[in-house]
Amino acid sequence: MKDRKAKAKLIILLGVIWVIISLPLPWIVNNPAVSESQFNTVLGIIGILTIPFIVLGVVWTLKPELTT
Repeated sequence: MKDRKAKAKLIILLGVIWVIISLPLPWIVNNPAVSESQFNTVLGIIGILTIPFIVLGVVWTLKPELTT
């Protein structure tokens, strides 16, 4: 049980780190030419694009033999 909790925490941590790293927030927030609708659109696109990478991280964490 403890091993499953540790893996779950690791997966959540890796997912959160990936999403935070992939967000170009300084570029979007500090640019006064970006409207709110553009901001929401870019965040949505980034959110959709990060899903496959998070899934890959989860799969490789659970089954590391798939990486070879």
